[in-house]
Amino acid sequence: MEFEWDREKERINSTKHGINFTEAVTVFGDPLELTIADPDHSEAEFRFVSVGMSSAGRLVVVGYTERGERMRIITARLATAREHKQYETGT
Repeated sequence: MEFEWDREKERINSTKHGINFTEAVTVFGDPLELTIADPDHSEAEFRFVSVGMSSAGRLVVVGYTERGERMRIITARLATAREHKQYETGT
């Protein structure tokens, strides 16, 4: 799996949410990662949201889109208490 992102967007995201995209992509290595479609955030492209444990041991929510063979990271943040429960129950 290949990943890409806008460096300026990563800088802004890291400042706002405390998560850089290098950490965010490690969520995709979590065997318990949950992914759902996110059609409400863009009419121009199909987006997804994944919740998983990062390599730093933090539960992270990652918004992304697929561009051919690559996944383009759009945003990443720490999971909310509700998202923690969803992750723990697999729903």
